[in-house]
Amino acid sequence: MPESTLALFSGTPGELSLERRPLPVPGPGEILVRVLGCTLCGSDLHTVAGRRSVAVPTVLGHEIVGEVAAFGPGAPRHDIAGTVIAEGTAITWAIVAGCGECFCCTHDLWPKCERGVKYGHQRAAAGSEFRGGLAEHCVLVPGTAIVGLPAGLALEVACPANCATATVVAALEAAGDLSGACVAILGAGLLGLTAAALAQVRGARDVIVVDTRAGRAARAAEFGATAVGSPGDLPGLVAAATAGRGADVLVELTGATAALAGAWEQVRIGGTIILVGAVSPDAPWAIVPERIVRRSLSIRGIHNYSPRHLAAAVAFLADAWHRYPFAGLVSAWYPLSQVTTAFVAAADGSHVRVGVRPG
Repeated sequence: MPESTLALFSGTPGELSLERRPLPVPGPGEILVRVLGCTLCGSDLHTVAGRRSVAVPTVLGHEIVGEVAAFGPGAPRHDIAGTVIAEGTAITWAIVAGCGECFCCTHDLWPKCERGVKYGHQRAAAGSEFRGGLAEHCVLVPGTAIVGLPAGLALEVACPANCATATVVAALEAAGDLSGACVAILGAGLLGLTAAALAQVRGARDVIVVDTRAGRAARAAEFGATAVGSPGDLPGLVAAATAGRGADVLVELTGATAALAGAWEQVRIGGTIILVGAVSPDAPWAIVPERIVRRSLSIRGIHNYSPRHLAAAVAFLADAWHRYPFAGLVSAWYPLSQVTTAFVAAADGSHVRVGVRPG
């Protein structure tokens, strides 16, 4: 019987084991994908380091690109845009497969589907082990939003599309029309750099990016930032860009309460605060509600995204990677056989992203 390799995380920090399992045969509505590459997201690093709890054993990795290997009976032969997909077609897919029928799915809360399957986060039960990107194959279940990839789109550009890029698309959609706006971005990791480029593409006049790491903040200038600095520089940068009025939009991507506490008052009257980075517990945000009310502020939390955001993310990258150096953000690749080494490299802070690919 043909076999396929997967990297199994069983809950011991720092340890992943390579195991061979029978190559899955796609069932009704399923698609078998051969994994081409998977980049390591911050949530993967937190999990392997023991800072984040998941159901174990599991196959981690959700920033995945693959090519169609086989279709199960009745499986879709088109992506969400109606484009034909066939064996050998390069694709990406939404991190959450939704049922399309529950309250969340019918109220534009797709990633919160009550019966959803979340790739790279599922317990590897017998017969359903191949649900993550740190493997040679992945099985897509019914309800997975699939997007075909444009020919020539580099693997290192495409892999983060179904996490970082699509999430940023959802965040800036929530921010509204950015034409002529001043957008302040907290954090210059992959999310922050992507947000800077997308804000500029969507017409922002001023894109201000701050980060505690000077090197990362400086890099934002290559991705459309009109001003960069440390968090302490933010008030002066915003004041200079807006004649003291304040930023139209603040996008928080670090997850650190301290970063938000020192920055939210740089938003103008009637402005918008988008919270994205806080996906794990941190200190409470001390805020006086009267300050929100009197300044007519809007606050939105964005966690993951809906299928339309993934389609928009791929379309954005297809053009933007020629204008901005997205291809350089995945600065190291490791074979699946060295997946533990890949996690060590990703954790040392010198890479924006590290990738793993079979073979």
